[in-house]
Amino acid sequence: MKIAWFKEIISPEVGAYIAGYSINDKSVAKLDDLYMTGLCMDDGTNRVLLVSFDLLGLDDWYIRKIRKNCAAILNVPESAVMFTCTHTHSGPETRSLAGHPEQLNLPYLEKLSGQLAQAVAKTAAGEFQEVDTYFYSQLCEENRNRCYVTADNHGSFTAHRREVVPIARGFADQELGEIFFTIPGTPIPVYVIGNFAAHPLASHSPGLGGIRISADYPGAFRNYITSETGAEAMFVTGAAGDLVPLEDEQGSEAAVSAGRNIAKAVIKGIVDAPRNPARFRMPDAKVGSLIKTFNVKLRDKYRRKSDKLPASYLDKDCVDLELQFLAVGDVGIVGVPGELCCSIGQEIKWHSPFRRTMIAYNSTAYFSYIGHANMLVGGGYEALSQRCSARGGLQLLNTAADGLFELRSELYPDDGENYPDDLIHTLVNIPPNK
Repeated sequence: MKIAWFKEIISPEVGAYIAGYSINDKSVAKLDDLYMTGLCMDDGTNRVLLVSFDLLGLDDWYIRKIRKNCAAILNVPESAVMFTCTHTHSGPETRSLAGHPEQLNLPYLEKLSGQLAQAVAKTAAGEFQEVDTYFYSQLCEENRNRCYVTADNHGSFTAHRREVVPIARGFADQELGEIFFTIPGTPIPVYVIGNFAAHPLASHSPGLGGIRISADYPGAFRNYITSETGAEAMFVTGAAGDLVPLEDEQGSEAAVSAGRNIAKAVIKGIVDAPRNPARFRMPDAKVGSLIKTFNVKLRDKYRRKSDKLPASYLDKDCVDLELQFLAVGDVGIVGVPGELCCSIGQEIKWHSPFRRTMIAYNSTAYFSYIGHANMLVGGGYEALSQRCSARGGLQLLNTAADGLFELRSELYPDDGENYPDDLIHTLVNIPPNK
């Protein structure tokens, strides 16, 4: 495997509207810079690009535009270019599904597209570094579900009812996934990807904390990885629709604490994996990509509501949404069109034929929250905000499973039609049970 990467500051000017909370929130200061981090991976046959933006989300039309541009620069299919947004609530307004489309920062987006194209072109023309490729996975108890569901299945948004946080025990996906690349034959990392599910809402405290530009805890994560290992780092937010950090909305120290704790956990994986290469090294890792489309029905309460839907979704009963798939060896990455709730993200992982699977948040569109049908029965903030009908989550899940199986079979056709039935023990040098 050969890789090349870039890291570019994408902070807006102080005074820009802040996305995610009140429509009147304008930034008055900058706590830390926002970045776009990009990693290009080349297995000798195929090349893919993964880019993570410190933004709340991007519209589908914009994603398709910049994806096409980057694919042309790299001479790869559009499916081979995946974007994801960390979902910081302390960045510029880059969505038109926010209920105040007049604040969509078009000059910022135009500048961003040019900056991205330049970074990709420079990376493509530069030198790629030969690396060893590893994956890792572990439990990281740095998040919690922000919904409390009563015995009669009524959902309460704990951000509005702090007193129930101690008894809220909703499901939280606490898997911390890693892909990292080392200098060949050594344990020295050169690039690290961390995948974890929690809204970047740690620094967004009341008052000043809510109107400062900040990457929130993903920025602290990257900083700690680089300062302690020397490697560059990317943070990819997982299915965080209903998950928050343990210290959400507590200010800058909470963001630093969350980012460092997640980074320190990742470093444990960087320590362990090279010591167990038979388990975690992917010596012949292939990269590949795929895009699949599924059609969902809009909920009646949002259909034809110009203050609730972008223009491209108006006057329609159903809309097409994209799922995007990248493979890095035996790790599958699923890019989703909005704020996927954690239970569906977990189900995608369960139904995946890849050894490990990651969810890339706000990847192919910003289509608000997407949860399971029973979430709409119980209600709560995420349920009230979901634009697609109750079956939408199940349609997304089925499409995701189909896409993962399809991509896995394309990359590794020699596994045969019985994969993954006969996979067990073949990758870890452990003899099967007699």
